[in-house]
Amino acid sequence: MRYLLDTNALLWFLDNDKKLSHRARQLIESSSHESFCSIASLWEIAIKTRLRKLDLGEPFEQMFPEQLHLNRIDILDITVDSLIKLTTLPFHHRDPFDRLIIAQGLVENLPIISVDTVFDAYGIDREW
Repeated sequence: MRYLLDTNALLWFLDNDKKLSHRARQLIESSSHESFCSIASLWEIAIKTRLRKLDLGEPFEQMFPEQLHLNRIDILDITVDSLIKLTTLPFHHRDPFDRLIIAQGLVENLPIISVDTVFDAYGIDREW
């Protein structure tokens, strides 16, 4: 099975944070599953790090892409198909990064690992 991590799930996994559910951690760590993070998540993390709204504990360029590689998390690029899907999504909420991750999950047929229940309103398979 293949899964797309939302930004919080990615950060909590890499930080070994207890906020990440046991099930989510199992899905990400399982060798029988493929895990992806959106380039949009890395963009969001980079912006928040630069604005000092997020402290990674180490420089962004040291954490990424090394930690992704070590944890077998592949980067999912943004495609035109995902952007087209984004233009048709209803506005259940306005977070642009979440909305792009949802569009990618729908286009790529990837369940999303996320604590965010608003994702459910978009008809995406969400695991937590």
